[in-house]
Order: sequence, then C-alpha cells, then structure tokens
Amino acid sequence: MSPVDINVPHPHLPPLTEVLPAEPLLLMGAGPVPVPAEVARAGGLVINHLGDSMNMVVRHIKALARYAFQTTDEHIIGVSGPASAAMEMAVGNLLWPGRRVLVLRNGWFSGRFAEMAEGVGAEVVVAQVPEGQPITAELAERELAQSSFDVVTVVQGETSCGVWTAELPEIVAQARAHGALSVVDTVCTLTTMPLKKDQWGIDVAFTGAQKGLSSLPGVSLIAFSDRAWEAVEKRPAPRPHWCLDALRAHNFWGHHHYHYTAPVSGLLALHEALRLICDEGLEHRFRRHLHSSLALQAGIEGLGLELATPLPWRLNSVVAIKVPEGVDDAQARRYMSNMFKVEIAGAFGLRIVRIGQMGEQARAPNLFRVLHALGVALAREGAKVDLSGGMAGLESHLAQHAEDVR
Repeated sequence: MSPVDINVPHPHLPPLTEVLPAEPLLLMGAGPVPVPAEVARAGGLVINHLGDSMNMVVRHIKALARYAFQTTDEHIIGVSGPASAAMEMAVGNLLWPGRRVLVLRNGWFSGRFAEMAEGVGAEVVVAQVPEGQPITAELAERELAQSSFDVVTVVQGETSCGVWTAELPEIVAQARAHGALSVVDTVCTLTTMPLKKDQWGIDVAFTGAQKGLSSLPGVSLIAFSDRAWEAVEKRPAPRPHWCLDALRAHNFWGHHHYHYTAPVSGLLALHEALRLICDEGLEHRFRRHLHSSLALQAGIEGLGLELATPLPWRLNSVVAIKVPEGVDDAQARRYMSNMFKVEIAGAFGLRIVRIGQMGEQARAPNLFRVLHALGVALAREGAKVDLSGGMAGLESHLAQHAEDVR
C-alpha cells in the first residue's frame, strides 16, 4: 500500500485540561450560567435519538415545560440551537410576505425580531423607546390603534440593558384584542420570575436552556398556542427553513418520527434541569430569585454604586450597574476573572456592567463572591467603593429572607 499524502500537517495543541483554568470561572454574567451536578451528568450521556428511551424523554420534557411555561399547550418543541433559533422558528413560521409585524423594541434582543422578520419578507413596523426604558402598554395600544398587525413581538426581560416589561400581561391582551398573535421572548425570565402563558393569553413563548433553566447551552424550547398553531398550519408561502420548520419539528416532538438527529445530550440535560425546577417548585423558585437579586442590589448600593434601571422596571434576573466615571470596566472585569475567577458581563455600547441572577447564579455563596470581586476590581480602577458597606447590605437582606434564598 502506498503512503497517504497528507498535505496539511496536524496542529500541535494541548488538551483543554492544560489550557483551561484549574478552577472554572464562576459565571455570573448574562448567560450561560453554572449548572447543577445532575444536569452536568445527564449532559455527558448519549442515547439513540429515535429509541423508546428518547421518546420517553421527549414526553417528559413537554410535561415539565408545561409547568415552567404555565400552559396546557400541545405544541411544545425543543429546538437544536440557542434561544435565537427558537426566536427564528417563531418568526419564520408565523410571518411571510404580506404579513405585518409590530416589533416592540427597547434593546438589542428585542430588536433582533425585526431583523429576522425582514429576512422572511414580512412588513416590519418597529415601535422603539430609548435603550434602558420600558415597553409600556400605552405604547403598544397607540401603535395597534393606528394599523393592523398579524403578530406583535416583545421581550419580557431585555438582558442587554436590564429592563423588565412589567406591563406584559396588558400588552398581550391588547395584541389579542386587535387580532394579532403575541410572541414573547422569555429567555432570561422563565422560572426566574412569574410567567403565566395561558392565563395572560400569550400565543408563542420561547426560552433558552442556558439561563434561568440552568442547563447546557445549545438547546431551546418554544410553546405554540392552538391559535398560533393554526397560523403555522395555514401558512401559504414556502417555509424559509428546514430544521426550523415547526411542522417538520412536530413530527419528532409530537409523533416521534424522524426529523433530524436531535441534540440528545442537551435534551437529557434539559430534562434534568426542568425536573429540578419542578422539585423546587415555582413559588419557592420565584422567591429565591427575587430575594437573591434584591440582596445583590442592596450590596451594590452599599458599595456606593448606582443601579442603571429604576425599580419599577428593573430586571431582577440580569442586574445592570452603571460604571463609575473614569473606570475601565473591561479592565475591571478582566481583573475579576484573573484574580477571583468570577466573570460578569459588559454591555452592547452602554456604560454598564451586568450581573446575572438566573438559576444557579442566585445562590448566597455566589452573591458574596461576585460582590467582593466587583468591589475590589472597581476600587483598583480608582472608583470610590465601600466594600464593607456593600457586604453588610448584602448580608442584611439575606438574613431577613433566609428561608426564601435556600
């Protein structure tokens, strides 16, 4: 046998165990987040994606997801991709040339709806408020009264600037009253704060695995109401995507028929993440997230820092903090990573840093660690910081709500 001619030599690279830090970073940014041990173990398994075991896992995920979304929807689909893929499934199956969508935009992620809708040929109207401001029911009603729309999109929690859409139930009701389907991004809010899909009348809601659910990145969930599914089935135009075709996906998620090779490991991890959420219970989980975040916010203010968002529309699951004048936040965040092995997030052009309070991030030991690291790093950059005041503020709130944050 003649030797094989290899034209491109192989690179000489070390294994990941030699280049990643011995102590993994504590991920306290806007996602992904740390995962429980049970989720990590499940994510290391591979099973037949078309076998009986997988069929059982799919049935379980749909049942568990109904609890998380608070819905009885039949059409719940797991998507092989991040939450943006689930967003694209919603947009690509509900919009086409001749359809009109009202995009309620107040940040980076709510604006992504408009880009996707334009890509499938829909007519897009963007109702925009300054980044960092909330979307209100008054804004939505004003736009809906001026023209007719087939779909209205909105984000429950705009992670790019730390803003909560407090009037989401009213906005969804207005969309329905005007004959439009509502599509809601719950990526950072599902199971971190109340969402009642059926009670509020939401037509489509989606989320990613790697934030509030505390599972592995790369898998997402979407739930369609019967009303929305009728629009999916009646779509007259060709579907722009194959993997994200909701009807094809339903063959697997509804009938256990082949669509493509499912992300088995990610789905097993998601199963365990959702099961742990059910074990904890949404009522306690909401209280844990709320008081963990409020404790962190008390600590941040105790440091002498300013929260970027006023309380009425402050997003508790991703807390936005104004960067003090003269501080290089990138350098401060780098110091936090190198010295304390704690990572937080910057922002998309805004002078803020963001700390996540989603899933496993919302635990007391993590709060103390991230607050201390933040205070030291900012002080090193010249900011006036009261480190002891910050830690005292954090501890005080946690002590008052000890049962809620366990």
